[in-house]
Amino acid sequence: MSTIPLFTLSRQSPEVTAGLRAAFERVLESGHYIMGPEVEALEKECAAYLGLPAEGVIAVSSGTDALVVALMALDIGPGDEVICPSYTFFATAGSVWRAGAKPVFVDSTPCCFNLDPAQVAAAITPRTKAIIPVHLFGQPADMDPILELARKNNLAVVEDAAQAIGAAYRGKPLGTLGEIGCYSFFPTKNLGALGDGGLVVSRDPKLAARLRKLRVHGMQVKYYHEEVGGNFRLDSLQAAFLRVKLPHLDAAHAARRRHAARYNRHFLESGKAAFPVQACVCQASPADLPAQAPLLLPYACDPSHIYNQYVVRVPGPGRRDALRAHLAQRGIGTEIYYPVPLHLQECFQSLGHQPGSLPWSERFAAETMALPIFPELAETEIDAVAAAILEFLA
Repeated sequence: MSTIPLFTLSRQSPEVTAGLRAAFERVLESGHYIMGPEVEALEKECAAYLGLPAEGVIAVSSGTDALVVALMALDIGPGDEVICPSYTFFATAGSVWRAGAKPVFVDSTPCCFNLDPAQVAAAITPRTKAIIPVHLFGQPADMDPILELARKNNLAVVEDAAQAIGAAYRGKPLGTLGEIGCYSFFPTKNLGALGDGGLVVSRDPKLAARLRKLRVHGMQVKYYHEEVGGNFRLDSLQAAFLRVKLPHLDAAHAARRRHAARYNRHFLESGKAAFPVQACVCQASPADLPAQAPLLLPYACDPSHIYNQYVVRVPGPGRRDALRAHLAQRGIGTEIYYPVPLHLQECFQSLGHQPGSLPWSERFAAETMALPIFPELAETEIDAVAAAILEFLA
């Protein structure tokens, strides 16, 4: 039986593979393995890609560390509250907790999996210091109302764009709209290293300078520490690898969008699937759920969606897990992002959330499943995945 993986790096083009080997040799011969010229070059190239000044782009050791150092730079700590979605990867809230602050969880909208601005407004208290919108799966969160809430309440906005480098909100690159933006270069990301890596950015020169200082134990001059920072430095080798892959990023995005469109055609033409809303909730349009749709497709609120994941919903108790088992029997890889929303995680029990308190997050955790979407996926493989799902739905 042939296997269709959820994700693989083994199909990279010969051009990329050759470039990675050359990058390795270059760094090996340089003898410079932490920070240095490769990291500086990566920062400049990412700055050009994101439309930011070079001094506002700081390469760090991971996407999680990008969030941690962002909160440090904003002086967020004990007694503070930070609003974030519950339906997201753990690092979003985990970083808030590590800063000593309280994550305040809000629910998501039924259209795009991202946090609901109306719930953000209701969650603001005198202790609130920041909002972390997550651009989940490569889809932009609804930033205008979030930025307006932040302005009115003197709050910082830290964009978790870990899954969304290259996507945009109304033409503006994600991660560049708030005070600080955070990206991940984990290997499964659209721009992935061959290990961990991340990026933190800011248009504010003072914030950027502080982020750069905090990255290296709070020092600007070697061994002279102005404050306590951390070791958030990026390896030269990972920077060199990312420099090879960055020029191919937009082509990879385009491939993912083509794959998503092909999935959508298969499922919609079958009559077994629908989008979860008829129009985008984020644009204050009607959000009527389709009647009895056995498969709900990922709704793209913005055409710049980069599909770091193609996530479908399978309504009905146990049906998602049954479909996943059906696909596994046919050698098709899938994943569940994420099986337990953050407000119900054991480590956050002290916050007092009960099942049912954030219904959309809990529903997504029970119904969602990611299908293969990586750029090198063959059209015949997409057709086979769709056929296997339609067989289950028949």
